[in-house]
Amino acid sequence: MFQQFVDRENELRLLGDTYKQNKSSLIIIYGRRRIGKTELIKQFIKDKPHIFFLADTRTDRDNIKEMQRAISLHIPNALFEKVEFTDWIELFREAGKLLKERVIIVIDEFPYLIESNKAIPSIFQKIWDSILSEKDVCLVLLGSSISMMEDYTLDYRAPLYGRRTAQLQLQPLKFEHLCQFLPSYPVEELVKVYGVTDGIPLYILNFEPGLNFEENIKENVFRVGKFLYQEAEILLKEELRGTARYFSILKAIAYGKQRFGEIANFTKLDKSIIAKYLDNLAIIRVIRKEYPVTQKKEVRNARYVFNDNYYNFWFRYVYPYKSLIEEGRADRLFDSIKKDFNSYLGFVFEKICSEFLWGREQELPFLFTKLGRWWHRDKEIDLVALNEETKEIAFFEVKWSDLELGEARRILAGLEEKAENVDWNNENRKEHFGLIGKRVEGKANLRGEGYLCYDLEDMQKKRNVH
Repeated sequence: MFQQFVDRENELRLLGDTYKQNKSSLIIIYGRRRIGKTELIKQFIKDKPHIFFLADTRTDRDNIKEMQRAISLHIPNALFEKVEFTDWIELFREAGKLLKERVIIVIDEFPYLIESNKAIPSIFQKIWDSILSEKDVCLVLLGSSISMMEDYTLDYRAPLYGRRTAQLQLQPLKFEHLCQFLPSYPVEELVKVYGVTDGIPLYILNFEPGLNFEENIKENVFRVGKFLYQEAEILLKEELRGTARYFSILKAIAYGKQRFGEIANFTKLDKSIIAKYLDNLAIIRVIRKEYPVTQKKEVRNARYVFNDNYYNFWFRYVYPYKSLIEEGRADRLFDSIKKDFNSYLGFVFEKICSEFLWGREQELPFLFTKLGRWWHRDKEIDLVALNEETKEIAFFEVKWSDLELGEARRILAGLEEKAENVDWNNENRKEHFGLIGKRVEGKANLRGEGYLCYDLEDMQKKRNVH
């Protein structure tokens, strides 16, 4: 049986340590939708006195009424339950009088309160300063709108700025954790799953352990009405107005058009419109700008990439083929994308290899501080790790294929040649070279020659350790 709640030990430890301080505390937790914020906080509060309130898009007065009900479940009081509050401060002032023990107060989807009342950040500043900070209370504010949580709770101009005791931006699970959801899947199949779901817990849970990858795609992605079929469209329509142009831009990026000019040529949209739309997509964290890892100033030479694999997969294999899916022709669609999907997995594998290297930095010849892609004109290197202080640099080629020893040597020779084009501490740097593949024949020999060489077998060993 796969696990419903995986990893998050560090996050639970931070929350637990903050709670154990036995003083008033304000915790901010945020991250993209479906990342597991609510499940994390439920695990944290399950054995502790708590008040849990889920905000929604209704009016300010309706949310006050629901908050009152949530408080009443924890501290039953006939008089408190009968009062008709119309003001947040008055509600918490009266509730504060009734709190006799340490309690965690959770407000989930805090940005919804702000959408219905722009004064909410200032109101909660007053609630915290004059009421809750003087009580034995742990207030937790959660939100899925990353930009709103940063702007209204963490930014130095925000009314709540400087009051938080702890903050968490919840990240997707790492590739190594997928095996805990799908323990019977071989590591190569998990790479394919990761290419669809990324490390988003709710998306992974939509893959049934009793079905293989192909069956899961046909049954749970390429099927009308299924969660993963419609999720991307629903989320983006909640965040954006008029999605047609946005979808055209995202399709271009999914098809590998990552430079601004390439996106403009693909979409045929006005460049000023594209710039504005790319900024908006970056604000809601669907995409991000990426620069060569050795570039010190982020002023030009940008590429636009997806923040997670789900959106990338959806705009590459679902959105362009919705007609086929609506006609119930999942078998034909899967067969038609097989070859391209294997190419797509090359990009997915790069992300997995990046995670893998960060997890092994203590075992590498030097402790790197930056890791990312490098490109210049027509030359590219998949991953480059570097340390500005020690002037050490490692170049990696990543290949989603089985490599014989001779082919691996040719790739490494080509990598050494390309590295000569990397303008970074050229006079006094120490270089290392590596190769990561699906399977690398003779990797022990290559390691003996000083190369950093890994494949899925090494990732499998790490999986077994976990």
